Parts: sequence; C-alpha cells; structure tokens
Amino acid sequence: MHDAEGTPQAPQTADPEGGLRSRLVRAGVELVNDEGAHTLSLREIARRAGVSHGAPRRYFPTHLDLLSAVARQGLDELAARITEEDPETATARERIEGLARVYVDFAATRRGMYELMFRHDLLESGRLGLRETSLPLFARLVGLVARVHPGGDPAARAGALWANLHGLVQLRHGGSLGLATGRDDPEALLAAVLDAHLGPPEAAV
Repeated sequence: MHDAEGTPQAPQTADPEGGLRSRLVRAGVELVNDEGAHTLSLREIARRAGVSHGAPRRYFPTHLDLLSAVARQGLDELAARITEEDPETATARERIEGLARVYVDFAATRRGMYELMFRHDLLESGRLGLRETSLPLFARLVGLVARVHPGGDPAARAGALWANLHGLVQLRHGGSLGLATGRDDPEALLAAVLDAHLGPPEAAV
C-alpha cells in the first residue's frame, strides 16, 4: 500500500479498541516517556505489553512503523494541547504566545516523545499520517504570523520562529541554556524570541 505521494505504508490490520495493536502503542508511549526514545525496541515494547517478542510484527512489519505509531500519539497530544490553549477570541500575537508556551512545556514534560517526534527518518517516511498531523500545526502558526505581519513571507517568518523555539528547547535540554544564562526558566528567553520575530506585543493585533 502507498500514500498519495507514493510512500510505502505499513499494512493495516483490524484491531479493536484495547486490542494488541493499541496495547503495543500504549507500551511504546509509556516507554518513551519513562526512558527516552533510544529505548524503543520491538522486543522491549513486546515485553512491556506482555506478549512474545515476535507479536509486534503482526501490526508493525518494521521498527520504523512502530516508532511512527508511537510518534503519532505524541503529535496528536501536542495538537490537542495547542487546540485547547488557543482561544480564538485572543489576538493573533496572544495565540502565538500560547502556542509557543505549549510547545516549550511539551518538550520539557515529554522529552523522550519530543525527540522521537522530530526524527527526520520518521517524518520523511510518510508513515501513519505523521505529516497529516505535523503540517497542519505549522500551517496554524503560519496563519497567525500572517495576521501579525501581513504581507511578506509568513511561512519563512513562522519557520524562523519555530527554529528559534526548537533551538531554545534543545539548548535547555542539553544544559547549555542554564550554563550560559544562569537560569533554567525559559520565560525571559521565550519573550525575547517572540519579540525578535513578531515585534513588541503592543504593536501586534
């Protein structure tokens, strides 16, 4: 089976809610949240799910397919958090601030999942609808940036803002941010990032 872009897809086997596939994905989510993305193996997920080490192959022929299914759960959670914290009655600038804070908080509280979600081999594979979840999140940011700064290239500005947020998260994870700034709280740096890309809040609409 292939997607619209010709990317091979994992075969889909019927799995009732609470079935083996769901158990395996839940075990993978728990494992990545507890111990990090580097621990995700078919054998360990099978052990956590209480099945034989060959059982995951029924639903996930390759390791990449299983990782993609786990990463999809993380992207869905991030999308749900952003939607929940995105009141349409707020200004575009306020909505971007909220989105940025959710993003940074998610990276801090779901560190292993965050790292898994942005593995290029997963995103480029097109497996299990990862792009169908991740690209709309970026499109939301682009639309909000376009409202703050009409004209120009909102996708490039949104991309630069996202890259800056991602860098802030990575430096914080590595300890460099605290070492250089003398603080672990990213709030001041987050405000500086937003001001750099969007201008001061009083100028926004």
